[in-house]
Amino acid sequence: MNHQLSDLTEEGLRAFVAEQLDRSRSRTVQLTDAVDTDDLVRQHSKLMSPLVWDYAHIGNQEELWLVRDVGGREPVRQDIDELYDAFMHARADRPTLPLLGPTETKAYVVEVRDKVLDVLDHVKLGGGRELVENAFAFGMIVQHEQQHDETMLATHQLRTGVPVLDAPEPPAGRRLARSEVLVPGGVFEMGTSVEPWALDNERPAHAVRVTPYVIDTAPVSNGDYLRFVVGGGYTDPKWWSEAGWAHVQKASLVAPRFWEQADGNWMRTRLGHRELLPLDEPVMHVCFYEAEAYAAWAGKRLPTEEEWEFAARFDPATGRTRRFPWGDESPGPQHANLGQRHLRPAPIGAYPAGASPLGVEQLIGDVWEWTSSDFKPYPGFRAFPYDEYSLVFFGNDYKMLKGGSFGTDEVVARSTFRNWDYPIRRQIFAGFRCARDPLPSELG
Repeated sequence: MNHQLSDLTEEGLRAFVAEQLDRSRSRTVQLTDAVDTDDLVRQHSKLMSPLVWDYAHIGNQEELWLVRDVGGREPVRQDIDELYDAFMHARADRPTLPLLGPTETKAYVVEVRDKVLDVLDHVKLGGGRELVENAFAFGMIVQHEQQHDETMLATHQLRTGVPVLDAPEPPAGRRLARSEVLVPGGVFEMGTSVEPWALDNERPAHAVRVTPYVIDTAPVSNGDYLRFVVGGGYTDPKWWSEAGWAHVQKASLVAPRFWEQADGNWMRTRLGHRELLPLDEPVMHVCFYEAEAYAAWAGKRLPTEEEWEFAARFDPATGRTRRFPWGDESPGPQHANLGQRHLRPAPIGAYPAGASPLGVEQLIGDVWEWTSSDFKPYPGFRAFPYDEYSLVFFGNDYKMLKGGSFGTDEVVARSTFRNWDYPIRRQIFAGFRCARDPLPSELG
């Protein structure tokens, strides 16, 4: 998916949208067909909805925006709108609702999709209506489904039982020539005003000045993080912020989520597989406070959102801001670990073709990366097409994550994409890399 969507003919754009809708639905079906009816309706964690709620919610959003709004068609199931409104019911309460059963849910989403494809065949994609310019509403719905697919993958991680998902192993890693990169700083264009399917909080593009800093070449690995764990990092308050230390004590944290010690070995559970902790993979399932504490222990800090995006997009040779670390082309399997192609983060050094011009690697895919920044609007922000996507979340409660994980689809994994969550959240596929201020000697 690229910003040359506007170069497609209307029929070419329709074909592209149909392909993206089909691709996202195939993934949803894979995630829901993999488990039995009991697992579909069960709540596997208070943090997550039952899988069957996500499935029907995907269909309901598609009906609201594409059947009713874009298409101007009669409602399919207006009676269930409130049940699947994410703002009406907390996740913990959703199992108590009179939800559609699995069979009814499948029939509903199929009926909605049939109507959506008919709308796609007939609606004019443009004509001055912002919602359909470059098929924006369709792109928004494709991204919504893919985001819920990643949420459902996280639900699979929280589910107990035998493994039900399968995928090939990621490519092998390699030893990196250096562990850090000096970023010279400068002015770059953060965000976007031209990416046709970018969501409101990514807009508009605006100039940001970044002072020089040093950033890790790769995400922090399990092996790196293990040294913090065995070195007493979770028992020494000096590495933790006040809020972080309070959370460690309240939640009795001793290691990343899904880690455990057994017979002298560190193990982790991953999508039903209990395995030796792979030391060369990026650490995952750590909250913001854990990332922040590790960085302090390592004599560093977390990068700001601006520093992360500068490292990912700025080309010092041309002074230009790229779409992706490797250039403007959409992600391929040689660039990044995305889209559930592999069911784990790839080892450090697995994607040399995905490096930024500065030599920073694995910025896209593998694990979401915590930054030190709060979720704030960009200058000139405008909520579109509804307040509940971004506007209601702005403030100091949420921390920004960048880059996407192995469970993030390429249609979402833009360098400009902004993810946010509470600083205590660990069920998401999140890790981090560190940054620091340069020494005077490094600035020459």
